[in-house]
Parts: sequence; C-alpha cells; structure tokens
Amino acid sequence: MSINSFGRMFRVTTWGESHGPALGAVVDGCPPGVPLDEAAIQRWLDQRKPGQNRFTTQRREPDAVRILSGVFEGRTTGTPIQLMIENADQRSKDYSEIADKFRPGHADLAYWQKYGIRDHRGGGRSSARETAARVAAGGVARAALAELAPGIVIRGCMVQMGKLRIDRARFDWAEVARNPFWSPDAEAARAWAEHLDALRKSGNSVGAVVEVTASGVPAGLGAPIYGKLDADLAAAMMSINAVKGVEIGAGMAAAELTGEENADEIFMGQGGPRYSSNHAGGVLGGISTGQDVVVRFAVKPTSSILRPRATIDKTGAETTIVTKGRHDPCVGIRAVPVGEAMMACVLLDHILLHRGQIGGAVGETRGRVGP
Repeated sequence: MSINSFGRMFRVTTWGESHGPALGAVVDGCPPGVPLDEAAIQRWLDQRKPGQNRFTTQRREPDAVRILSGVFEGRTTGTPIQLMIENADQRSKDYSEIADKFRPGHADLAYWQKYGIRDHRGGGRSSARETAARVAAGGVARAALAELAPGIVIRGCMVQMGKLRIDRARFDWAEVARNPFWSPDAEAARAWAEHLDALRKSGNSVGAVVEVTASGVPAGLGAPIYGKLDADLAAAMMSINAVKGVEIGAGMAAAELTGEENADEIFMGQGGPRYSSNHAGGVLGGISTGQDVVVRFAVKPTSSILRPRATIDKTGAETTIVTKGRHDPCVGIRAVPVGEAMMACVLLDHILLHRGQIGGAVGETRGRVGP
C-alpha cells in the first residue's frame, strides 16, 4: 500500500493497523530546537483516546506515545521524529465471524477488490484507530507552531449530531470542555446525550459534523494555484477515515447567497485590515487573509453496528452481517482532536513553505500582514 504520507515541508507518514502490535508516525521536516517531550504530545492523545465515557467505544487503550528518534535533551534535532503507540486492548476474535464477509458502508469490499487481501480485524488501516498517529504528529506540529507562530490558537467542536444542530446564538467555547461531545452549546449536548443513548442501546450509530477554527493565523499562507491553503486543508480533513464532506467558511451555504451577501467587506482597523464577516473562512484565492480559518467536515455513521444488514461474502454469495465488538456509536465525538491535529499539520507546513519562498512580511497595510 503506497501514499501513506502527507505534507511538503512538514511531512507525516503514518503506519500500523488497528489490531497490530503498534501504530505510529514518522514526522520529517520539523525545525530543530523545538522543545518537545512525550508529555507535550500525550496531552493531545489523551483527548482522543477511547473508553473515556459511555458515548465512545469501550476499547481500553492508554495510547501512550514513545519518541524513538529526532529529539535530544528535550529539543528536536531536525531529523525524522519516530512516534510509536502500542496497542494494548485488541480483541481480534470479535471479528472472526466477519472474516469472509464485507461490512456495508465500510472499506472492507473496496480493500478486497484493490489488494485481494484485507485485515478484517477492525479494518486494519481503514480503522479510525489510525487517527491516533495523526494526533501524535499534530502534537509535534503544535509544539513547532508555539515557537514559530505563537499567536495561533486551534480549537475544534462538534456542531451537529445526526439532524440535531447546535444553536449558534448559544455558542460558547468554554462549554466544549464541560461535556463529552465537544459541544459549544450546553442544551445541544443534553439533547445529543439522550439521542445517542437510544441509538447505542438499539445497536445503531449516527453521523456528525465537526468544526475546526484556527485563530491568529497570519495573512499570506498558501499559494495559487495548486498550493492553496484551503485545498490542502480540505484534502487533509477528507483523508480522515469516515469523513465524507468538507467545507471552508460558508461552504455549501455560499451557493444560497448573493454576491452582496457573500462579500466580506473590508475596513481599516488599528492593526490592519478588518472584515465585516467571514464567509470566506479566512482564505481567499487559496491564501490566508488573517481572519479565523474555519473548516467543517462531515463524519458518516460507523458501519460496525449490531443491526443485521444485507451483504455478500468472498465467494459472492449473498448473506447478512452483524458486527460485534466495541465501536463508537458516533465517530464524530473523537474526530474533533483529529481535525485539530490535521489543522496544525497543514498550517505548520504552509508556514515553512512561506518562509522558504517569501521570508519576512511583505504587502504590509499599516500592520504586519505576512507571517
């Protein structure tokens, strides 16, 4: 299997399977001298790890990361950083009954058609467990961003579960840490808990929409035409297992607006340009504007459910399937820190690219515009 890497200057390669002995990432291109230790990465992995409440899979994984290379005396050396996370609570026998069957809505059949072999234990590389490696790599990116662009703040939340959406009038970033759904709306979180309890007990699952915002992003990141910041963000988010849609700023809703409504009017502020709105999601022409960069992605319901579904087996015979084991009734919950990690990786990659081509700030308008 090829193409397990993403990024240009800051390049991440993930490896490992859901039920293998370990998984992890090789991070190449991190600048030297960045303060980094395992605790700095672990804080982000602890936000993603399973089994923390009844609304996520009960697989018990400590997700303890080990740094095997690229760090000396607490600082990055500029050489490849090898990160490893050992799997500790695999139950491969839970998948023995589906070894010859393909789960509808899952990558099982597509993998079989492409490779002629597949790891049925949790889905192998198609499992959401692969995202632990991304979060670890994102921890490295955040450490580097803290040195190169300390003003950047990356935050994620869940804004929709199934058909239930948050009320933007009640949006409160402080609320995100107070509920198990990463919801910025306390009332929505209570409704989601009731809805997900019912689905979980019935053996069903549901999808979600996650929103990731990066504040303090300097203007000038990204390049036309094939190095657009929003294009790379879209590709990064779409590469997350179970993601089926990505939008920047107003996204699909922009099609409903007139040009007058959609245009983010520009005024002059004390620190530089300011805008009347942010329909662009902080990116115009593929280049950051200095506004918040806003990305949303839709996560499909997990395909591993206890309800029988029609499928076929390896011989082509029609049959039914029920997936046992421990699975997230809403994958979107644990996708929030994954989205944050991908945002961090892409932003750092573009900061390094910008430094390589442009260097310092250019195009200033009574205030620093470039990073």
